Amino acid sequence: MNFNMTTLLIGAVAGILGAAYFIYGKKEQRPVPLLSGALLCVLPYFIDNVLVLVLVCLGLLVAPFVIKIEL
Repeated sequence: MNFNMTTLLIGAVAGILGAAYFIYGKKEQRPVPLLSGALLCVLPYFIDNVLVLVLVCLGLLVAPFVIKIEL
């Protein structure tokens, strides 16, 4: 895996936002923010390409606003 400063910075920001989404999803019992948050925390470790990483993270950040699933 190729770590450079850009990848580490994007991973850190995604992890912080992912933790916030995860906590919100757990507290409100909403599955989409919960899953998005978990994926935002984990995916930066597996994606090397910066452009793909940014696009996936943006998609996961927008997903709770687009997908409305209530339990």
